[in-house]
Amino acid sequence: MLDFETWQQLLALYTDYAAALDNNEWDRWPEFFVDECVYKIQPRENYDRDFPLATLAFESKGMLKDRVYGMTETIFHDPYYQRHVVSIPQVSAVSAENIEAQANYAVFRTKPDELTSVFNVGRYIDSVRRTPCGLKFASRVCVFDSEMIANSIIYPI
Repeated sequence: MLDFETWQQLLALYTDYAAALDNNEWDRWPEFFVDECVYKIQPRENYDRDFPLATLAFESKGMLKDRVYGMTETIFHDPYYQRHVVSIPQVSAVSAENIEAQANYAVFRTKPDELTSVFNVGRYIDSVRRTPCGLKFASRVCVFDSEMIANSIIYPI
């Protein structure tokens, strides 16, 4: 069972994460994770079949920081804005150190001079760790529903 204070912290983690991405605060993104973490964006078909292939896969906060550098300094792409709509997390397990939770998400993308489109829809499958600095993701797997994705995924989901 999750106490009220921890529930509020979990909700804040989810909403602060989405807000940071929506506001292009890329340097904040790795700070939502513990040092030894997993971040994946994976098609539902591969996840359901337990296939390891993921569209993006990172295994540490250092790799997340490298991705931030790459997407802000070296990757050329048409600029776009993201807007996340995230459901309330469903908590499936709680221990002294971890919280296991899932939430549905929809990411909308807006390019300058174009209409907004649905970019990516799926669910987050999360392992959240209690740390002295508050709750942080130990693992976030973004399982997207479509077998096709528009162009390439540049920014985190």
